[in-house]
Amino acid sequence: MKIDGIDKKIIISLLKDARTPILSIAREIGISGAAIHQRLRKLEKAKLISGYNLMLNPITLGFTTTAFVSVYLDASVAVTTIVKRLKEIPEILECHYTTGNFPIFIKVLCVDNEDLIQVLDLKIKSISGVSKLETFISLKEHINRKIKI
Repeated sequence: MKIDGIDKKIIISLLKDARTPILSIAREIGISGAAIHQRLRKLEKAKLISGYNLMLNPITLGFTTTAFVSVYLDASVAVTTIVKRLKEIPEILECHYTTGNFPIFIKVLCVDNEDLIQVLDLKIKSISGVSKLETFISLKEHINRKIKI
C-alpha cells in the first residue's frame, strides 16, 4: 500500500496521541475533517491501521512482575494445540511462534513473583505437551516504542 505525505502526517499525529481530535489534525494539515475521516477509513480498510489502543499502567493496577517464558514442547505435540490452551491463561499478554530451540515465547504479567510461580506451575506446566519452561524476569522496561513511518 502506498501512503502519501498527508497520510503520514495523520498517522504520526495519532501515534503521538490516538485521542487527538480529527478536527485538530485537519487544522494542522490544512484539509477538512471529512477528508481526514476518509483517509483513516482507507488506511483501516487496507489494514495499515489495525486498531486504536488504550495503554494502562500495570504497576498502578498492582502488577509488578513481567516475565518472558520460553516454552519447550514434546516432539509429538502441535504448536496450535498448545497456543489454544495458552490463550485461556489471562496472565499471558503475548505469544510468539519462534525459530530456535523452543517453538513458543510468551510474555506474562503477574501481581508478583509468587503469582508468577503459580501461573508457571499450575497453568502452563500443566498443559499436556509442554516439556520445559525457561523463564526470564524483566527487571525494568527501558524501551517501548511504536513503529516509525
